Amino acid sequence: MLSRGLAFGLCGFAYLLCTRTANPQETQRPKLRVQTTLVVVPVSVTDHLNRFVVGLEKQNFSIYEDGIQQQIAQFSGEDVPLSVGILVDTSASMGSKLSTSRQAAAEFLKTMNPQDEAFLVEFNTHASLTVPFTKSPEEIKNSLASTVPDGTTALLDAVNLGVESMKSAHNARKALLIISDGGENSSKYTSAEVKETIRKADVQVYGMGVFDPLESIGLGMVPVSGPLFLATLCQQTGGRVFPASSYAVLPNIARRIGIELRNQYVLAYSPINHNHNGEYRKLEVKIDPPPGLPAVKARWRLGYYAPID
Repeated sequence: MLSRGLAFGLCGFAYLLCTRTANPQETQRPKLRVQTTLVVVPVSVTDHLNRFVVGLEKQNFSIYEDGIQQQIAQFSGEDVPLSVGILVDTSASMGSKLSTSRQAAAEFLKTMNPQDEAFLVEFNTHASLTVPFTKSPEEIKNSLASTVPDGTTALLDAVNLGVESMKSAHNARKALLIISDGGENSSKYTSAEVKETIRKADVQVYGMGVFDPLESIGLGMVPVSGPLFLATLCQQTGGRVFPASSYAVLPNIARRIGIELRNQYVLAYSPINHNHNGEYRKLEVKIDPPPGLPAVKARWRLGYYAPID
């Protein structure tokens, strides 16, 4: 799975438009217009010891949309270029823990390949895009090196900014990495609004940090647990959250997330449901392991919004 390249062009919804131009004798004939929609689903597969399972083939997977099996049109188990947004909590609550966050970001950046790109969002009282998309990890590390912890925590605004910044990505595979203690006390966006934004985005979300279970996110709503919010957010996208017992282990976790992103299968299918009605559609992936392979676990994004004509 570490070979480069992919047999097909990836995107959340790939619109292939083919137009036949009429010649002067055919000016009255309608142009031929063919539109195909591909839904792309990255899948992480692990065994009972949480080790990555490699070597599976297309026939080992099946995918369902709203309970109806779809035909997998394209499949890859190869490493493909990534566009990643790194969101780092720089609020006063991080204090001396910010130095470990820097180390975690640096470890994650070590897993990047030359074709990858990344941006940096730092957030305290406000969320700011401090380093736009770059292929130079040093730019991100240098920016974090000069950061001083200060202010409150706008975690939700940071996630929203991360999704917005991802719209200028050059690679089809997209992910956000959140390094935070799970606190939230100054965002203008609500948890419900950010959840809906993530549901509409074609991006995997990973979170990591030493979380305070008493931290809550409400902002005018019924408060919910900050760590639980992050876990729900990550699960929705096929990513996951890594709560740590101490900040010392964060660099190792960050590296594991980077390796996981490099060891995913990618499935693509054209939906049987051709209605472009903008409705949310639920996804399910099933795996039939080859004989002799123990039971495996899989993670994938839980759904997507259909396009609108």
